[in-house]
Amino acid sequence: MSSEGGRTWNRREFLGAAALLAMVVGVPAGAAIWSRIEEDEAPSDRQRKLIRTVAQHVIPRTQTPGAGDVGTGDFVILALAHGLDGTREPGSTASIPAGVPAPRRPDGSLRYLDWLEAELDRRAGGDWPGKPPAAQAAALAALDADAYAGDGRAPHPWKPIKGLILTGYYTSEVGGSQELRYEPVPGRFDPALPLTPGTRAISNDWTAVDFG
Repeated sequence: MSSEGGRTWNRREFLGAAALLAMVVGVPAGAAIWSRIEEDEAPSDRQRKLIRTVAQHVIPRTQTPGAGDVGTGDFVILALAHGLDGTREPGSTASIPAGVPAPRRPDGSLRYLDWLEAELDRRAGGDWPGKPPAAQAAALAALDADAYAGDGRAPHPWKPIKGLILTGYYTSEVGGSQELRYEPVPGRFDPALPLTPGTRAISNDWTAVDFG
């Protein structure tokens, strides 16, 4: 474990998220967590709590565990550190409103977790993680509405974060085998099947592009 400036990076706690990240990016789990992870990419305890709570709001607990319950927040932290979905590109600060802090790395790329922490605190009037769940949800819903305003095509820093939450959850064991249906052996081809509100998508036919 390393600790600096209130940040902690615990090897044991991140192994599950590392395995999930490895599956998504196609590298060994050990390499996913420890290869090229800079010290200043380690999250603070507050940031880990914040992204875990954000993930739980995006996919709350129902008959199955929510995204925060299954460790999706830690997956997002690792995914951002490795630059999934272009999150380490120097031009990734698009659509940040004027006056809103845009913490950057020396190469100009956005520190998404720092940005999200500051943005939610700003919208909640301070200490977003410490607010009641209803106030947290209201601030997050307003951020989401702004990100997808208009035709929803404009870039916004919230979009890749939300996309990584969805990817992390639906590639987890719970998301892939309980929230979605898992059918390792395809059945017969039926060109038209009845679709009801309770119909679940098939996890092994999921491409992570239908969400977000």
